[in-house]
Amino acid sequence: MMASVVGLSSAVTGRTAPEKARVQQQVDPDRVLVKAASVGDLDAFETLVRRYQTRVVNYVLAIVRDTGEAEDVAQETFIRAHRSLGRFRSESSFKTWLYTIATNTARSALDRRARRKRVADQSLDDDAQGQGAERVPSQGPDVETALVAREAIDSALATLSDELRVAVVLRDVEGLDYQEIAEVTDVPIGTVESRIFRARRKLRTLLQPLKETIHALR
Repeated sequence: MMASVVGLSSAVTGRTAPEKARVQQQVDPDRVLVKAASVGDLDAFETLVRRYQTRVVNYVLAIVRDTGEAEDVAQETFIRAHRSLGRFRSESSFKTWLYTIATNTARSALDRRARRKRVADQSLDDDAQGQGAERVPSQGPDVETALVAREAIDSALATLSDELRVAVVLRDVEGLDYQEIAEVTDVPIGTVESRIFRARRKLRTLLQPLKETIHALR
């Protein structure tokens, strides 16, 4: 899809691919910052970090499902991104490139967690259960409703496979389009569409009781 758009644009405007990339860089503030950061401008890279930090943390949190680990993964993501700026390809957006790094870093964190589980003989499972038992004191119906909704959504997302969870979070939470998700996950667009459809269908089923719970709290 992207290739056809680029080809049509080149045919109409007469611009070559390098010329089009230069035009995109002029209108895309991320590209300007990346170019500056790649030659040592730390302020430029810090601006990129501020722009995407919260979004990256929230995204990887949906994958690793642990706040502290999500913050660590986000930090590692930006470190990797900074080290790899020289390999950033201008034909893709910085956002897509960054989410690709975040996805791979989060999956590596999950692999490390799995290895620790095997060595520690379920110790992390016990810790997770202990954390899950904690409850925030009630602060009124609105806060209680929000907590119930968040817990229900987190629990529903946790039941999805990693590939389904990544796809639906990238689309419905982070707002990436199908082409961008395909680039991030390195699968065809048809596979992305299938994963999002399956994830949404399962989430609708799992979250159906949430409406009744929220209604009861009100």
